[in-house]
Amino acid sequence: MMDRTATREGALQEFLLDAQVLLSGAQECLSHLELIGNDPDACLCLEETLTTLADRCDSLELDEVAQFARALQQLIAPACGEQLLGGAALPILEACLALLAWQLELLDPVTGCLGMDCEEQRLLLDELAELLAQPATQTCAQHCDGADSGN
Repeated sequence: MMDRTATREGALQEFLLDAQVLLSGAQECLSHLELIGNDPDACLCLEETLTTLADRCDSLELDEVAQFARALQQLIAPACGEQLLGGAALPILEACLALLAWQLELLDPVTGCLGMDCEEQRLLLDELAELLAQPATQTCAQHCDGADSGN
């Protein structure tokens, strides 16, 4: 049991380092979008970064963070395709990325649990969905004991 816990903790620590690189890349994409609205390369970069982050979270069973990253990616994908990712959506997207970074900071290093409610992410995603004329997404499926289900 101790080896499994140590292995999980090591994998989680390695992931958190990689996640910082991914989030830095996402911030660069966002900065590019602020300079050149609806830039297809920046949109693609942002989508791929969020997908990679969500996939890595899934592989480590970091369900709360994975769902938030995936919901964000699913909201921006159609907007990128329709060249609608700009203007008022960018500050909300920036707030989403900041919250994603904060959630990664708050993960329990042993269990991988987030242990916080998801009201802020739900509000940000709802606001972003409205600005991008996309349907609201469902998030917050929690797997850790004591976590708010958000439903």
